Amino acid sequence: MKVRPHIFFFTLALLITVNISGQQDDFQIRLNDLYGRILFTSDDEEKIRLNDSIRMLVHEFASSELVFVKNYPGIRFLGQVTSQDNRIRILTWNLMLRDATNKYFCYIIRKAQRGGTNTIYVLEGSHLKEAAQTDRIYNAGEWYGALYYAVLPSRKDYILLGYDFGDRYSRKIIDVLQFDQDGKILFGKDILFRDANVKYREVLEYSSESVVSLRFGSRKLIVFDQLASFSQGDGSDDGSMGAEGILFDGYEYKKGKWLFKSGIEARNPGK
Repeated sequence: MKVRPHIFFFTLALLITVNISGQQDDFQIRLNDLYGRILFTSDDEEKIRLNDSIRMLVHEFASSELVFVKNYPGIRFLGQVTSQDNRIRILTWNLMLRDATNKYFCYIIRKAQRGGTNTIYVLEGSHLKEAAQTDRIYNAGEWYGALYYAVLPSRKDYILLGYDFGDRYSRKIIDVLQFDQDGKILFGKDILFRDANVKYREVLEYSSESVVSLRFGSRKLIVFDQLASFSQGDGSDDGSMGAEGILFDGYEYKKGKWLFKSGIEARNPGK
């Protein structure tokens, strides 16, 4: 029997799709299994061993042709964000150890020009007692560590929103991802203007018992909770910060700069 060409190609495409789908499902199942085993062990050496397996799987995915195509919403503990221009993909996760050490792992994938190979940057960091400085640029080896959950193209750079949490103090971070002439990544840039100060990044530090929001209100607006100090139940004040709860602050983009705005109404952050 003679097979019609269009039927042959349809069948071939179907087989390829099924094969890729099976690989995708296997990746998700294996990662969720590894994350689950980390949660249910108290042995730090075992956690590190399991995390090494996670790193191998994520590296395989980051190196594959699917990295800019496929999302895995079913993998709860792997942060996955892609820039709107589809040029940057960021994968992050963390590992908590028994002594409250919080380690961060990050893959930044930069899409290649047509016919080229994607560039993969592998970063490691930890929650530190001191927050990242707001007046300097960090290179990849100096990365402070965070879970990135949003990325926005801004001219040739990218604005990142990140979360760094500890047992006592947590931080929300606005940072700038840029690439130098050699293709190396840098964090921070002097484009955030707050009062009379120019910042390379914004760091919102607050009590880990509080919840503080930080988000993009639009392509030209970053919105976050106003922070206020609060007292403990015994009336003492240790300088802890938390969300004020009524008004928001933020940064608005104008002519290549992000300008600080105070007192943004929560019901209509665009105004």
